[in-house]
Amino acid sequence: MADNRILIVEDSPTMRQLLVFALNRLKNVDIVEAADGMDGLRKVTSDHFDLALIDINMPVMDGLKLIRLIRGDESLKQMPICVITTEGATDDRQRALTLGANEYLTKPIQANRVLSIAKGLLKVE
Repeated sequence: MADNRILIVEDSPTMRQLLVFALNRLKNVDIVEAADGMDGLRKVTSDHFDLALIDINMPVMDGLKLIRLIRGDESLKQMPICVITTEGATDDRQRALTLGANEYLTKPIQANRVLSIAKGLLKVE
């Protein structure tokens, strides 16, 4: 049984692969992937996750809307969220953090950075 479950919501298969690769270095972790915001919302509301990594620019439903819906759900309010995006602009960052994201990573991402942020949010070594 995994200690921590992580949801990756990202429309790029390559980026998802990179994130899974980085996060698999954590011990006892179960990683679930979602291809867009709607898929992510379906998964996060029907299952338990300890952390969500969410891309902002996605088809169907963008990451900001997904974060808003997650934070509006009483049972998901406390789940840490890390935004992963190509948008490096200060307002984008501010908007994501205001909506309730805990961390903000801009692409291109480094595996070590993803790992250290995940460890911090999951409070693991």
